[in-house]
Amino acid sequence: MGAIRFFSEKVRFKLPRPIKTSKWLKNTIQNEGFQLNSLNIIFCSDVHLGEINQHYLNHKTLTDIITFDNSLEQGSIEGDIFISIPRVRENATKFQVTFDSELHRVMVHGVLHLLGYNDKSKRQKTIMRKKEDAYLSLLVN
Repeated sequence: MGAIRFFSEKVRFKLPRPIKTSKWLKNTIQNEGFQLNSLNIIFCSDVHLGEINQHYLNHKTLTDIITFDNSLEQGSIEGDIFISIPRVRENATKFQVTFDSELHRVMVHGVLHLLGYNDKSKRQKTIMRKKEDAYLSLLVN
């Protein structure tokens, strides 16, 4: 099985329990019938994610996550997930959950996108949320 790597760009952040988080995300990928090739999760600032959003997607809105699927083979995961730490902190407060809980939700959300799940329609959002909840329940803190 491939590797999951965690990086920080333009923000001071170190993921607590990276090995445990990596195993959890790998299990998510395996449970969905995919094979992990390579996954980079990059924690960054709002400004940095905004620049990526503008440059690559031509969006001028704030977001908590952007996922890039670099897979060349079907059934194989290779990608980059950029996560705004300030946005995750703000959303944790807004939704009245812990920072860690919101961070894990955003990480698995990005992985689910790489697995082919979308959240454009109301129905897709419902499916995505159920998947997030199911996989979050498998993460024991």
